[in-house]
Amino acid sequence: RQRSPGRFSWVNPFSCAQNSELFTLTYGALVTQLCKDYENDDDVNKQLDKMGYNIGVRLIEDFLARSNVGRCHDFRETADVIAKIAFKMYLGITPSITNWSPGGDEFSLILENNPLVDFVELPDNHSTLIYSNLLCGVLRGALEMVQMAVDVKFVQDTLKGDSVTEIRMKFIRRIEDNLPAGEE
Repeated sequence: RQRSPGRFSWVNPFSCAQNSELFTLTYGALVTQLCKDYENDDDVNKQLDKMGYNIGVRLIEDFLARSNVGRCHDFRETADVIAKIAFKMYLGITPSITNWSPGGDEFSLILENNPLVDFVELPDNHSTLIYSNLLCGVLRGALEMVQMAVDVKFVQDTLKGDSVTEIRMKFIRRIEDNLPAGEE
């Protein structure tokens, strides 16, 4: 296939089920470089989230095209699609969905195995680094593109001695399309 001159072709970094080890090592090099470039873990965490957000904004198109998933009707359905389809498609794992809030607006994804942390040990001087924070940004960015504002954060991490990795997701609001007056 020939590319038009000046066209940028985006390569999906998460479509790597067969190349997961290469992706894991490449991700490790990225985090290592960020740790060298920024003075503290909080700044690295912010950069990982920002990078993940930008990936998520672009990744959602690929996901919708490849998965044939229609619009989710509620946050529970969204949780199922994320855990059972998206994580499986891009990382080869299926996290469990637990700890629903009474209002149904918050849940946890439990990752028994996080492929991003294979071969990783956090140095003592990076105790506040959220190594896989890119995932939070990806989820936030992708969901924003389908009109869902969410808060996403790690609450447990096997790299920090926890028995599982837990990502907490909270629905904030539905984002309404703001069309100019007269274009509805």
